[in-house]
Amino acid sequence: MGVKAANVDGINFVPAVEQGVSEEEDMKVKKYLRGEAADLGALQDKKLKGQLAVREELYGKSAQAAAKAEKWLMPSEGGYLEVEGIEKTWRIRQEAIAREVDILSSRKQFDIVLPELGPYTLDLSLSGRYMVAAGRKGHLALLDMKNMDLIKEFQVRETVRDVVFLHNQKLFAAAQKNNIVLRFDFVLLLFQGACSGNLKLGSTNLVLRKGDCMWIINQCKILENKDLVQDLIDVGKSIKFIRNGDFQNPEEHGAAARLQFLNKHFLLTSINKLGQLHFQDITTGEMVGNFRTGLGRSDAMEVNPFNNVTAVGHSGGTVSMWKPTSAAPLVKMLCHRGPVTALAFHSNGHLMATAGMERKIKLWDLRKFEVLQTLPGHAKTMNFSQKGLLATATGSYVQILGDFSGSQEYSRYMGHSMAKGYQIRKVLFRPYEDVLAIGHSMGWSSILIPGSGEPNFDTWVANPFETRKQRNEKEVRSLLDKLPPETIMLDPTKIGSMRPTRKKEHPTKKEREEEKEAAVEGAKSISFKKKTKGRSKSSKVARRSKKL
Repeated sequence: MGVKAANVDGINFVPAVEQGVSEEEDMKVKKYLRGEAADLGALQDKKLKGQLAVREELYGKSAQAAAKAEKWLMPSEGGYLEVEGIEKTWRIRQEAIAREVDILSSRKQFDIVLPELGPYTLDLSLSGRYMVAAGRKGHLALLDMKNMDLIKEFQVRETVRDVVFLHNQKLFAAAQKNNIVLRFDFVLLLFQGACSGNLKLGSTNLVLRKGDCMWIINQCKILENKDLVQDLIDVGKSIKFIRNGDFQNPEEHGAAARLQFLNKHFLLTSINKLGQLHFQDITTGEMVGNFRTGLGRSDAMEVNPFNNVTAVGHSGGTVSMWKPTSAAPLVKMLCHRGPVTALAFHSNGHLMATAGMERKIKLWDLRKFEVLQTLPGHAKTMNFSQKGLLATATGSYVQILGDFSGSQEYSRYMGHSMAKGYQIRKVLFRPYEDVLAIGHSMGWSSILIPGSGEPNFDTWVANPFETRKQRNEKEVRSLLDKLPPETIMLDPTKIGSMRPTRKKEHPTKKEREEEKEAAVEGAKSISFKKKTKGRSKSSKVARRSKKL
């Protein structure tokens, strides 16, 4: 088991893992042990040997307790497709899977057809319960995926390029034609600095001045109450969307092409068609960073979940990594010979997948910045699941790659063909569900991918069943725990560690010459003791001075 019993001064310590347990329990205990135990037999110090033996005993008991608690705290187990003989998992169709699963799981397999408003891009909340869909032609829809309900939908009547949830499902951002718009599920906050006049909300008039944040209410019947309208305005001011009557100019973002949100730092990240990268703090409205990448247009941008570094794929085949406090990229990698079309990060943050126009998909180890595997194929969009499956899509075909050997060698796991003519724009795995959401030119779809989602959720991280009170408490707690932008770095483990002492720098040539001249001047001023028997002759004194 890796934990050894020790006999110190005649005291027999109970081994960490007791005998007589089943093989299944034995494997669970091994999973929670802290590596191999210390070799106590090689120690000579009796006091140290006793202390280590007690510590190993505690480690064993804690591993046993964790293995027993797993039965109750983690009741669900992940599954995957398994075939026999010469059968292949990638030949199994969605119709065959739907016939074998339960009724609740079969409801998660559907197609929404809206041909006049696509293509659609999607985003999911951290818990996976809520989804926001954005059509290129201005359609925005917020949905509850657990109850299959439409919460709210908008028609903004202008181009929408991307959409992303912010810190919870009540607020999301949409990259529209010339600006970025933040929306509640029932209130629209439009950053429009040139608007002025009166706005009638039911029986309430709001006077708007230039630079104010304009409120467009879509449910005027509910908002005829003046107190409720005032409460909403107070909420907007408390979140600092309005700062002394002026909002930070949203036009700085320009025509944003891609959006991402750093939920631990409350930073909204965007990159526009000119290659300008922006970081904006949504709690204060302050523009934290505004950088020109100088590497051309970008169609791919993702955030590394391990260190919150933003990676941008460029048209020259380069992937650059940025943080909001540095005007220069932290890393520049030449990943492909042509434009980078898609990016994705593994949940552990050490594995990155890139796709290029030269029809190659590469997997990179970010700890060494080396290529682990190169696969043939083209991808317009990619996404990693919580369990490490990689979804790639181009045209009307979705391919799922999996690493089941643990050697980071990905191979084909599943495939799914959409109707002929559909053009897939976005694929996204639902957290804590074996479901893949697909946004395409005719609407959006959902298919079943066994083994993609984490079977057990942590309510402190993401709770699909959270109440309004829990959501409000979580929002306050996350604001209190908000991290400053300076904490974003390639290796976040360095935070809290001691800075190593710098090595002594070598002196320059000028410094060496000055030091030599000072030594010569110092030697000239030295007076020698007068010696007898001819040792104080002028020639010998000069010789001693030269030696110095």
